[in-house]
Amino acid sequence: MAVGQRNDPYRNSRFLVEIDGIVQAGFSEVTIPDSSNDVVDYREGNDPPTTRKLPGLVKYGNVTLKWGITNSLELYEKWRLPVEEGKVASARKNMAIILMGDDGTPSARWEFHNAWPTKYDAPDLSAKGNDVAIETLEIAHEGMKRVKV
Repeated sequence: MAVGQRNDPYRNSRFLVEIDGIVQAGFSEVTIPDSSNDVVDYREGNDPPTTRKLPGLVKYGNVTLKWGITNSLELYEKWRLPVEEGKVASARKNMAIILMGDDGTPSARWEFHNAWPTKYDAPDLSAKGNDVAIETLEIAHEGMKRVKV
């Protein structure tokens, strides 16, 4: 990057979701989870009276997808229902979340390994409301990477 050239951050409103074998568009919100390590305190007998901080297990939060309900049952029937029926092994899929730049090109990408839906939340309905009915899917996974696009 040349001196003085400005590199603006990406906006969070243009994104795509890829899920192995499932085509679903129109997500209104996607929550990309955090990644953290447990901290393990360790001290040997001849150490000074303080503990060392060692990295422990890596933990990942869940991905959350939200979308306006339509007549499509793609995500529920092909992904959540097999988990409810105890077929978790066949429901595990790789997925990615792609952030798009203002010009419509992929700008950032997060990939998730062995993902499976752990929770489905149907929309709340109200005869007094005027809001879009939103479905939610919470997805557990076994690894997350931010990769170059």
